[in-house]
Amino acid sequence: MAAERRRVAVTGGAGFIGSHLVDALVARGDRVVVIDNLSVGRRENLAHHLPSGRVELHVADVLDGDRLTPLFDGVATVFHLATQCIRVSLFDPELVHKVNTEGTLRVLTAAVAARIRRFVYVSSSEAFGSAKTVPMSEDHPRDPTTIYGASKLAGEHYTMAFHRTYGLETVIARPFNTYGPRAHFEGAYGELIPKSVVRILSGRPPLIFGDGEQTRDFTYVEDTVRGILLAGDSDLVGESVNIARGEEVTVNRVVDLILRECGRADLRAEHGPDRPADVRRHYGDISRARRELGFAPLVDITDGIRRYVHWFRDAYPDIGAVAAQEQPVNWQPIPK
Repeated sequence: MAAERRRVAVTGGAGFIGSHLVDALVARGDRVVVIDNLSVGRRENLAHHLPSGRVELHVADVLDGDRLTPLFDGVATVFHLATQCIRVSLFDPELVHKVNTEGTLRVLTAAVAARIRRFVYVSSSEAFGSAKTVPMSEDHPRDPTTIYGASKLAGEHYTMAFHRTYGLETVIARPFNTYGPRAHFEGAYGELIPKSVVRILSGRPPLIFGDGEQTRDFTYVEDTVRGILLAGDSDLVGESVNIARGEEVTVNRVVDLILRECGRADLRAEHGPDRPADVRRHYGDISRARRELGFAPLVDITDGIRRYVHWFRDAYPDIGAVAAQEQPVNWQPIPK
């Protein structure tokens, strides 16, 4: 399907990946309807677009199905990214189920009611669980280890069911571990790379849970977004596609790269207990994305860390003002 300049909707569009997707959609000429309840996303991630009128921000919840259908009026494509994260699922599984599973069902239902042509479900490599074989192709067994992973897999199944039942053109884009500007470092939403940068720049040792030899396929956000856009414009209707760098990297190596980029090789990582249900190995096979989409990731982990640290220093010149927002063990509720 050739890309058209059109009206599109992005759920979770004020969040980390979602706001970068909005940037890319606007850059190619689309008008974007953002649906976000701002529980995780930030209005400031879209502030540079709002005065132009090219982006509409609707503060709404994906669980409010009655609200969604009119917001989809005139929309050609829905990109569904609204989600609650893996660490929240460890202490509030019901919330994650509601947002990720029930929310996806309601967005799909609203899309059919609004006669949406194309629906792009942005899933997660966590739907696979830990690697049984590598690299992990789209046909890799799905055996999630967390409620989050299970909820994303349920969303995949709902998406496929709507394609088969209602004829909705669906594509499942499955990103691996995305990082880059606007990634969360605060509270339960904080990810390894931004959390480590905050700790190191504030003079504290980075914190690794487990031995650090667990691996991830870290993918720079610009590459992830380009892959999602290509998937959305592709002929992969009723199919899924992995979006990743295609490189297996240990947590220990990532932390070492951050230490060097921050100029704090004097610090040494501290190790804590394993995170519950943590996957041991992730390494994506992106052969389908290369072949069917012409996808080619451009940013390797060394360059990506360099870019992120540079952005972070500019965005947060007063590290002391944000350091307290980093929660060391962020899969447990903050004591009241």
